[in-house]
Amino acid sequence: MRPLRTRGALAAIAAAAGGIAAALALLPPSGPAPTDAEPAADAAPAGAASGPWLTGYWHNFDNGSTTMPLSEVPSEYTMVAVAFADNLAGTPGGITFDLASDELGGYTEQQFKDDIAAMRAEGRKVVISVGGEKGHVDVTNPEQAAGFARSAHALMQEYGFDGVDIDLEHGMNAQYMEDALRDLHSRAGDGLVITMAPQTIDFQAPSYAYYRLAESIPDILTIVNMQYYNSGAMMGCDQQVYSQGTVDFLTAQACIQLELGLRPDQVGLGLPATPQAAGGGHQPTSNVIAALDCLETGTGCGSFTPSQPYGPIGGVMTWSINWDATNGYRFAKDISARLGGGPGPDPTPTPTASESPSPSPSPTGTAEPCTEPAWDPDTVYTGGDRVAYEGTVYEARHWTRGDTPQHSQWGPWKAVGAC
Repeated sequence: MRPLRTRGALAAIAAAAGGIAAALALLPPSGPAPTDAEPAADAAPAGAASGPWLTGYWHNFDNGSTTMPLSEVPSEYTMVAVAFADNLAGTPGGITFDLASDELGGYTEQQFKDDIAAMRAEGRKVVISVGGEKGHVDVTNPEQAAGFARSAHALMQEYGFDGVDIDLEHGMNAQYMEDALRDLHSRAGDGLVITMAPQTIDFQAPSYAYYRLAESIPDILTIVNMQYYNSGAMMGCDQQVYSQGTVDFLTAQACIQLELGLRPDQVGLGLPATPQAAGGGHQPTSNVIAALDCLETGTGCGSFTPSQPYGPIGGVMTWSINWDATNGYRFAKDISARLGGGPGPDPTPTPTASESPSPSPSPTGTAEPCTEPAWDPDTVYTGGDRVAYEGTVYEARHWTRGDTPQHSQWGPWKAVGAC
């Protein structure tokens, strides 16, 4: 899914194997239980924050970005997803949480719980995320569904979590996950927060598990934050194929969720906070804002324009708060200002070249005329191939098609000069 913990691996591999059709074909089909304890935290305060949400994932590990206690998460983040829950040994379908104190500079369990309580007192939400690239939690039968619900509720009571984030990336059974979430809702009540972070491929057909799950639980679902990155090209609601890294990629796929019947406030846009946070698909915040404006008011669109403006969208998600910290929280500042202020004047989407903290290399002196062929979104490139795009020469690191050239540490392209 992300470097070290990387989103979208399935979709990226499938696309590399032969495009959209291959990607669709690869998607999978769809001891004693813990005892409920007394709550460790009060219920969410009256007047608690509601959407639009700026959701950020918080690292319970050190992957080379940065680490921080929850107390340092900026107030712009109104929803924090703690990454990640672990399997609960001996309980089929069960989850638990182990704070990585050693990796987090000695951050203690009590400090963690106190920080969650403080965030909730401010009206913010904190959820426990289940899954990720390396997380394998199976909920495929009634016993596992019950174990998931009981153990998730126990974590909510122990730590004060407001709910769960479903980020399962290795297959999911929609029927039994629905059973588990409805069981959890019956235990936690109407204040339960349920978020999901599917990959783009997960909504490419109505038969896919995430599509079916979202369609079946709109009455208890808070928001779906699609991962619009690490996926190559995908099909939009108009049956046209769009490349990641563009405003159209966001709007044409968000349209799928909006047209299947989710409320606009249940649809969020998920993007990496920096180019280093993902293998591809990073976009400048101006593109994210343009996509919000396009979906909400029909302005600022690229080549795709929705058939109707949908009104206020549920928000924006990023992987991750920690990566955003490495860039001075630029993502949070820009997106929070837009979510709080509503649509602005009709913007012009920024070209997809990213605002990377590591600028693209360029030679000294005057750039020579381009001799490399212009990048073509429909052409397959392999390692060593060079293209010209918006005044920069890029070299492919590996197989790629439809990925807009932009310089990043892990993406398919690296900038090698100017022209």
